[in-house]
Amino acid sequence: VDYADLTGAPSGADRPNPRVISNNVMADQSRGREAAKRSDMVWAWGQFIDHDITSTPNSGAMDWNIAVPLGDPAFDPKREGKAMIPFSRSSAAAGTGTGPDNPRQQINAITPWLDGSMIYGSDAVRAAALRSFEGGKLRVVESEHGPMLCPNTLGLPNDNPTHKPADGLLLAGDTRANENLALLSLQTLFVREHNRVADELARQHPELDDQQLYLQARRQVGAEIAAITYNEFLPALLGPNALPAYAGYRPEVDGRISNEFATAAYRLGHSQIDPIVWRDAADGGAIPEKDLPLVATYFSPERLAEGGLEPLLRGLTRFIQEPTDEKITSQVRNMLFGRPGQGGMDLAAINIQRGRDHGLPNYNAMRQAYGFEPITSFSQLSSDPVKVGKLTYTYGDVDKLDAWVGLLAEDPAPEAAVGPTLKAILVDQFTRLRDGDRFWYGNDPGLADQREALDGLGLAEVIRRNTQIGDEIDDSPFFGEKFIRSKP
Repeated sequence: VDYADLTGAPSGADRPNPRVISNNVMADQSRGREAAKRSDMVWAWGQFIDHDITSTPNSGAMDWNIAVPLGDPAFDPKREGKAMIPFSRSSAAAGTGTGPDNPRQQINAITPWLDGSMIYGSDAVRAAALRSFEGGKLRVVESEHGPMLCPNTLGLPNDNPTHKPADGLLLAGDTRANENLALLSLQTLFVREHNRVADELARQHPELDDQQLYLQARRQVGAEIAAITYNEFLPALLGPNALPAYAGYRPEVDGRISNEFATAAYRLGHSQIDPIVWRDAADGGAIPEKDLPLVATYFSPERLAEGGLEPLLRGLTRFIQEPTDEKITSQVRNMLFGRPGQGGMDLAAINIQRGRDHGLPNYNAMRQAYGFEPITSFSQLSSDPVKVGKLTYTYGDVDKLDAWVGLLAEDPAPEAAVGPTLKAILVDQFTRLRDGDRFWYGNDPGLADQREALDGLGLAEVIRRNTQIGDEIDDSPFFGEKFIRSKP
């Protein structure tokens, strides 16, 4: 860790203001699309499984707000010099932060395992609220576009920064499910898949009761999510064979989520996010309700009524994502959860501040921790002279480079969307998540007869059997072919 006092005080007093870094280095003009043609499904699936393995609570105290530079074009256009981006420090784990030998640590409020908790919940109350208690199935409401998640009529906790009525948001296993339509479409898809599996099990095994059907369907769906993640998503993101082959459960492996993964490396998806929510009809054109700017979809589940899941899932699988680099779309860099002056925030500045809040070491220290030599010049980080110039102008000293910024700025490793240090962190974490999981589907005797089918399962198959989508999407939904349509 790199706390200012080695115990818990945030780092970064000698580094530039996070919003200044965001403006200087991370603005996304003239960006284009990724050359390798990875689809928008990469970032969408990445967020979907992130909500299964990490959730860091914060104090809610707004105790370390980010000062906005005078005259900031988005947040201080009238040059009043009073604007702030609200920021609360992450909650400290009990008993930590007492001294350099026991520095402040943060909490993961959910299990690190890929177990489908974003669908099923991480506490007994939420888990029960999601169940129908009939036939092992989850609660849904029927609509003209098929089964949908239920409104949160029970007042259970839900992230709600746009201050919607509680029942104006939907209830899922994770409190963040309503954040955007891409995420919500995957949440809904896998609730449908759970109910499809439960129905199939009930037909095959009429002797099973509701609880048995629920648990077995959950077991299978969790395995499907793990299989898709490791057999499709990670190879698309990191290149083929990036992880060592699975050799069985290893009880000595610690599968917990590392701070550098949760707070820096796995925030790579914020770079990949598409500023447009593409809503494709079966014939490849936009649906009558048209595409949407991302800002119009935050915490707006009512938009699912505009054509259902199908247009969203087609768009995610057909359109090519933004490159994985240090650039961040203005839809989250200036308009996170609202337009400037209407609740909008800067996700890039928040990520930089979060790294300092958690006492993350600088980029060079993180490189060394993963076996790489430190860099002595920004030109060693990237072959792009414009990027190098912006980093040099903004930071001056490579040893002051924030880890998240440096990881995104790396030139990609061969066959990967990400640079070598970022790739190493992801390989380490996802290997430990798999090998340290006693219930991993490759180690679960209750799934032994399904293992071959699970290894051959693709996301396209799950989409096709739970929606009206057919062969109009590719069998490899993590790669797309469409660059852009005229903006909505």
